[in-house]
Amino acid sequence: MNKEQFIAELKKIDIDITEEQLKKLDRFYNLLIEWNKKINLTRITEENEVYLKHFYDSLTITKVIDLNRIESLCDVGTGAGFPGIVLKIMYPNLKITLIDALQKRVNYLNEIIKDLKLENISAIHIRGEDLKEKYDIVTARAVANIEKLLKYTMHLLNKNGKLIAMKGNIEEEITSEVKSRIENKYIIEKIEQFNLPIEKSSRSLVVITNKK
Repeated sequence: MNKEQFIAELKKIDIDITEEQLKKLDRFYNLLIEWNKKINLTRITEENEVYLKHFYDSLTITKVIDLNRIESLCDVGTGAGFPGIVLKIMYPNLKITLIDALQKRVNYLNEIIKDLKLENISAIHIRGEDLKEKYDIVTARAVANIEKLLKYTMHLLNKNGKLIAMKGNIEEEITSEVKSRIENKYIIEKIEQFNLPIEKSSRSLVVITNKK
């Protein structure tokens, strides 16, 4: 996905990107590649692939939530900063907490935040189950199987909060048996399935809330 394709595909999901945001994503890409030589962040390093499989993919969360109306978001197991850093660049209104269990990655994330001059975003070294804050949205991209993920995340939601699990193909993971177990405790509000443009790999967004 070259930059022209990236801009065109974002328009299809109702995202208009500014020159300033494009510059920040470009800078983020360069920093990611630089840091990836020092610590293991991603095996995807070719620019067109990063724009598709990391940047565009991070923004597909907007298929199930209007981030302009959200105040706080926690990205659990953020790794190299996906989707959290990308969401902050595109939605500066969000107050974002990035959490990761590896201190080296947290150091890298805080350097990215500083370099890109991003505000109201912090990276902390903690496990999801140990965090006590409450958020409007908790997201996790390719972190753990759905049942494990619920243990790490559901306590982080405020009264009307939603977990949005960003996954590949979830047909095998969310069997009818698993769905039934989840629905004993929580509400599966939506499962949005789609393919990434160009290379057509499967993606799923699973939206789960606590029972009132």
